[in-house]
Amino acid sequence: MCKKLKLFIRKIQTCCLFTGLSKRVEDCGEFEEESNGATTVPSDVKEGHVAVIAVKGERAMRFVLELQELYKPEFRRLLELAREEFGFQPRGPLTIPCQPEEVQKILQESRKG
Repeated sequence: MCKKLKLFIRKIQTCCLFTGLSKRVEDCGEFEEESNGATTVPSDVKEGHVAVIAVKGERAMRFVLELQELYKPEFRRLLELAREEFGFQPRGPLTIPCQPEEVQKILQESRKG
């Protein structure tokens, strides 16, 4: 992978929930902060993957995606919406403003093709 992609991946992996959403998605597997200030990645987020939370209204669902999924135009659009709505802040999973079913649909279509 190129250096720019690795840097982008690191930024995405350290993104956090928008402050107003944190209570709605408490059970979605937030990253834990250790006593020394470092964050630990949940055990289900393997190398080459990223945690993503789809949030729309009161509904939230956590997904673990392969980083390659983020290159797809559908996810690029969602990432742009996330940047506009939440900004990129450190710590926690990436939060995207969409119905969880939209992410499920993108993933299902990806598996077919």
